[in-house]
Amino acid sequence: MSQYRVLIDAYDEKGLVNKVSGVFYSYDLNIMSNSEFVDQENNKFFMRSVVDGDVNLEELKKSLTDILPSNTGIEVIEPKKKNIIIMATKEMHALGDILIRHEAGELEANILAVVSNYNDLESLVQKFDIPFITISHEGLDRSTHENKIIECINGFKDVNYIVLAKYMRILTPRFVETYEDKIINIHHSFLPAFIGANPYKQAYDRGVKIIGATAHFVNNNLDEGPIIAQEVIHVDHAYGWRDMQRKGKDVEKIVLSRALKLALEDRIFVYANKTVIF
Repeated sequence: MSQYRVLIDAYDEKGLVNKVSGVFYSYDLNIMSNSEFVDQENNKFFMRSVVDGDVNLEELKKSLTDILPSNTGIEVIEPKKKNIIIMATKEMHALGDILIRHEAGELEANILAVVSNYNDLESLVQKFDIPFITISHEGLDRSTHENKIIECINGFKDVNYIVLAKYMRILTPRFVETYEDKIINIHHSFLPAFIGANPYKQAYDRGVKIIGATAHFVNNNLDEGPIIAQEVIHVDHAYGWRDMQRKGKDVEKIVLSRALKLALEDRIFVYANKTVIF
C-alpha cells in the first residue's frame, strides 16, 4: 500500500466532495486525511486529500478530470523528497536552521547545494556535507550575475524550490519568471508593513509594539508575493532597532523553515496573489 496526495482546485459547485470521494471509493482508496475550503467571493473550491491504496496515478487523475468542472487543477502526488537549492549571502541564522532541520530529518527535501555571492558561509555548509557554490557579483552587472546563477541552478536536475535564506539581492523579472512559484523568501517584517530595506529601523521609528517576519513566494513586486507564513513577537519602548533586529532573527528562521515545510508537504495552493494552506 502507498499513500498519495491529491490536490484539487476548481470552480465551486454542489456535490464536489461527494464526487471526489466516489472516485476514491471506486479505486478502493482509503482517505487518511481530507481538508476543504471554499472561497465564496471568488467561487473557488480547494481540496487536499491523502489517500492510501494501490492505484495507477494517471488513471486516477483521468477519472477525477472526467467528473470535475472544466479547467479544474488536479495534482496526484506520490510523496517523496523534493529537490531544493538554498541561496544566501552572509547571514547564517536562517540557513543554519534549515540545515539543522534537514540533518534531523524534519524536512522532506534533498538540499542540492547552497549558492551564495560571498564565501562567508562556506565553512558552515561544509559541516553538513552539502555543496557550497560561490558566484561572486563583484565586477558583474546584475543580469550577468543572474545568468551565472541560472546556469548553475539549471545544472541540477528537477529543482522543485529555491529558498532565499537571507539572500540580500533583488532578483530581476527574468529570474523570477524562470522559477515562477518556486522561489520562497523570508522578509524581516510583518508584511505588508515596512517593505524594502531595514524594516527594523522603520519599525523602531514608528514605535511599533510588535515585530515579525513573513515568508512568501517571490513575484516581480518587491515583497508583495503570496504570503505563506507569518509570526510576531512583542517589543516595547526599551528596544532599540538593533535589539529588534536580534529578536527578529529568531522569528525569521522559524517562519522560513515553517513555510518550506508546508511547501515540501504540498499544503499550499496559490491563487490571486494569495495562498490557501492546509
